[in-house]
Amino acid sequence: MPLYEYECDACRHRFEIIQKIADPPVEICPRCGAPVHKLHSAPAFQFKGTGWYITDYARKDSAAASEQPAGEKKADGEAGGGEKADAAQAAAPKSGAGSSAAPKDA
Repeated sequence: MPLYEYECDACRHRFEIIQKIADPPVEICPRCGAPVHKLHSAPAFQFKGTGWYITDYARKDSAAASEQPAGEKKADGEAGGGEKADAAQAAAPKSGAGSSAAPKDA
């Protein structure tokens, strides 16, 4: 059952009540009897374990990527292109290897 938080309009007393979703909302303060309003708060649960985006698919190196200068690229590929990115990286050293791999005589 959900936990709801209320605040009194008169005395500012905050209190929590466990209610069913179908139950009517609380309308009076248990302390002074004045009207109350429901407070909105963040949910208090977290999905743990495997099978969730944050544990299986989220980038773990996003902080390291933001620290690199804008001109540099990561070695593992920015967009996660898979085989296409691997093939492009494998082909890149071969195309420039003729001029840069030759021994320098000067």
